[in-house]
Amino acid sequence: MASNRIGRINEEIQRELAEQLRRLKDPRVSGTGMVSITRVDTTGDLRYARVYVSVLDKSQEKDALKGLKSASGFLRRELGHALQLRYTPELQFIGDDSIQHGAHILEVLRQVERDAAARGGAETEE
Repeated sequence: MASNRIGRINEEIQRELAEQLRRLKDPRVSGTGMVSITRVDTTGDLRYARVYVSVLDKSQEKDALKGLKSASGFLRRELGHALQLRYTPELQFIGDDSIQHGAHILEVLRQVERDAAARGGAETEE
């Protein structure tokens, strides 16, 4: 039951932070193009939340994470007002390359498929 509650809280934090990112004026975050909150993991006591962030331009990821860390106090206050929790978790921003990793795996699978098709075409010619 408690894990279900934490799951709902994680989703709400993710949704609210994504909304707050659009309003954030820090050029390290707003000037990087697309910054996405991919996942949130909150501890059971709601003291800490790991926020996984994906940045479209990987060369600007470190700057975006520094900007988010700098704005974490503001984001935490806004999150507290929006969610009305007893404790608003301390936000820890972590770079997430799962989207990039997934795209790489997809490209490898496509290459294997192309190689198999090329071998299949060569076998039928013999």
